[in-house]
Amino acid sequence: TNAGKSSLLKAIIGLLPPWAGEVFIDRRPTTGQPPWRSVSNSTVLVPEGKMIFADMTVRENLIIGGYHNPDRIRHLETVLDGFPRLRERLQQVAGTLSGGEQQMLALGRALMARPRLLLLDEPSMGLAPLMVKEVFTSIRKMKDLGLTVLLIEQNANAALRIADRAYVMETGEIVLEGPAADLAHNPEVKRAYLGKG
Repeated sequence: TNAGKSSLLKAIIGLLPPWAGEVFIDRRPTTGQPPWRSVSNSTVLVPEGKMIFADMTVRENLIIGGYHNPDRIRHLETVLDGFPRLRERLQQVAGTLSGGEQQMLALGRALMARPRLLLLDEPSMGLAPLMVKEVFTSIRKMKDLGLTVLLIEQNANAALRIADRAYVMETGEIVLEGPAADLAHNPEVKRAYLGKG
């Protein structure tokens, strides 16, 4: 549905102007800033559709994610510790990875930039159930390590299991918000978004 979720992420990083108000990250206004500045402000977007460099190797994709990080080669080891499947495929051409592996690569490449805020747009889209579980396990690990994650996700059940706070958007408006556990038990949310009730 066209709830405006992807547009919200694009407005946060400067790809779209906000339709009203201003965007602040770490108390600094980002409205009107060029999108490249979002990375230097420690904010990284992993857009819907993985957006990997298909003709480059897994290693090259990861290294390019940390292009502004002078310590990127050493940081690569840290990222690979979180994605052992990618370590096994470092020399493989990225376009030959499975959909789930490509999503892990997109996440790993984003982590190479050492973000403090990671914006994820539909990371489970089109993935097999087993890969969805792996991707969400990776997201939970990132969160547990102190990374702030803003997750846009149609798989509400999976998202609510790992989220601290949740927002429900319809046609560009936030219609419900609160602790994720509360929303997971809300009868309206269960009926409309979780396929229960």
